Amino acid sequence: MFEKKIQIRNKAGIHCRPSSMIMGAVELYPGHEFCVESERGKSNLQSILDLLALGLQCNDCVTLRVTGPKEQEAGEKVAELFEHVYDFHS
Repeated sequence: MFEKKIQIRNKAGIHCRPSSMIMGAVELYPGHEFCVESERGKSNLQSILDLLALGLQCNDCVTLRVTGPKEQEAGEKVAELFEHVYDFHS
């Protein structure tokens, strides 16, 4: 099992656009189970709404756990998206 502690760095937290990027990466790894846990709750990353419901803000810490055939690769990719500072232009 892959496990990593992550700090959210995006100033606006994990809102719709970052969530969409994260969920897009999750879909690239069928047969894997993802779990994100924070002080605000837990999400298995099967639904963008579950992820958004966590209300993750800048500087929140989460733990990402991944199991599956390419868990290391999948975990590193998804972790990077949680840690990424997004610069979306309107």
